[in-house]
Amino acid sequence: MCFGIPGLVTQITEVTGLPTGKAEFGGVPRDVCFAYVPEARVGDYVLVHAGFAVRIVDEGEARQALEIAGSLPGP
Repeated sequence: MCFGIPGLVTQITEVTGLPTGKAEFGGVPRDVCFAYVPEARVGDYVLVHAGFAVRIVDEGEARQALEIAGSLPGP
């Protein structure tokens, strides 16, 4: 099982031929590899697992996932 977190794409660049950049998670920017979704653009929401964007999602789906994750019980 994997858990993807939705993030907002804020920057896309290319490093050694791979599309990489930043996505924000709760306002915190993180490095992300966009090799699996090279069609992603700044302003898109993507699901990120282990530093890789694995799918583009619409804003409604991203918000729903964040609401569900926020309602999960803590450790």
